[in-house]
Amino acid sequence: MRYFFVVMLAAVFSIPAVRVGAGGMEDDPLLATVLIDQLESRLGDDSPPLVWEAEGWIGRDLNKIWIKTEGEARDGRLEEAEVQLLYSRAVAPYWDVQMGLRHDFRPRPRRDWLVLGIKGLAPWFFDIDAALFVGEDGRTAARLTAEYEIMFTQRLALVPEVEVNLAGRSDPDTGNGSGLVSTEVGLRLRYEVHRRFAPYVGVTWTGLHGETADYAREEGGKTSDTRLAVGIRAWY
Repeated sequence: MRYFFVVMLAAVFSIPAVRVGAGGMEDDPLLATVLIDQLESRLGDDSPPLVWEAEGWIGRDLNKIWIKTEGEARDGRLEEAEVQLLYSRAVAPYWDVQMGLRHDFRPRPRRDWLVLGIKGLAPWFFDIDAALFVGEDGRTAARLTAEYEIMFTQRLALVPEVEVNLAGRSDPDTGNGSGLVSTEVGLRLRYEVHRRFAPYVGVTWTGLHGETADYAREEGGKTSDTRLAVGIRAWY
């Protein structure tokens, strides 16, 4: 793992920027950005969870280091939480291949995964983020997220989003079955108060499938849930 981090950092920082022109402007400067895509409370008939999705990167035009995190907390306790550290390489206009590591802090027991994914802008401006995860003891999983922005004005946007999770084998300790694990569908209406800050309201639906739904029923949990989402999106 240590050598993997060294390789990722070397790929980004060892490539010198090319200076052009008398003003000394960099043709390929080192840049960074952070995006809090979702930070929201999901209101329902019980204690509302706080849900987040965020990512950031640092690097140059072709090579970047990405950090992604998402999770859910309820009543001050983490229920789901993961972090990914990825090396990203541009392979085509608007498309990057990503590889790296993912660590699941919750649910317990903790899991570690190797990640191979692709992220980019598909035809008709669909944002796609797809990844394959390979874990210990032959565990495999996959995730596909698709998002689309419908701009009503320069500041008002409606954003439908779909996320699908799959697993290659059952993991009863974490409550995940094999096959199709879960589907989450969201529809959010946001308004950019400033270019880097946008509150939003929306609705989300989460459904569990197959063995995962069976595990949830055994624990007395829900297999589907519809909630009102209230949150913010921010970036810098």
